Formats: sequence, C-alpha cells, structure tokens
Amino acid sequence: MEISFFFPDKKIFLPHRSQLKAYIKSLCQKERFKPGTLSYIFCSDKTLLEMNRQFLDHNYYTDILTFDLSEKRGEITGDIYISIDRVRDNANSLGKTFKEEIHRVIFHGVLHLCGYKDKTDKESGQMRQKEDYYLSRYL
Repeated sequence: MEISFFFPDKKIFLPHRSQLKAYIKSLCQKERFKPGTLSYIFCSDKTLLEMNRQFLDHNYYTDILTFDLSEKRGEITGDIYISIDRVRDNANSLGKTFKEEIHRVIFHGVLHLCGYKDKTDKESGQMRQKEDYYLSRYL
C-alpha cells in the first residue's frame, strides 16, 4: 500500500503527511477495502478544468477528479486530482478553514474509490455524512 502526494502546479502546506496517510489507510479499512496505490495530485483550476474537458467532456471548474484504477476486487487504487484554487475558494465561501476543506476533499476522493457517489441528492447526502464522520475524527 502506497499513498503519495504530488504538487506539480502549486505548493501547499500539508502537515503531518505520515499521520494523514495512516488515517486514509484506516478509512479504507473501515469501509472494508484494502488500500492499494493512491496518488493525490494537487493542481490548479486551469489544470483540472482541462482534464475535466478532456476526460469527462465537462466545461466547468471542479475541486476534484477521481480516477479509479483498481484491478482487484476489494482493493482500491486510483489517482485523485485536487484543485487547490477551488478548495481555497470553497473554504472561503463556506466559511471553513483551508485545512478543513482540503481534508474534506482528500477524504471525498478516497470515498469515491470506496464506491460512494454524489450525482443525486440522496447520494450527496450519504457522501457528506461520510465526509463529516471521517473529518470529525481526524481534525
């Protein structure tokens, strides 16, 4: 199991990375998945917009894109792209700290890989409950 953080566009302060990696691993295990290789790539709005257009044919900004690369049932592997610009803007508009919002999005990505969706109101509600649960136990 390997969790990596990459910062090709923007450097951010992401403290206690070893602790965060251990927590992501425990999150996967609580959701009954074995963590495989997870790559978190922190980038700009511009980069994520280009990817959203290229891979999903969506022409709008988003805070996260999650690509499931899992090959074995019960084991999750994936690439999770996070827009630092969008996270910062969302934190400001929601009255949250950057720290809280960046961790919410980090957990959101791995929850997608665990099978949670957010396309409908019901799915979004379930996803938010899971984010809140894991966030409250981490921060």
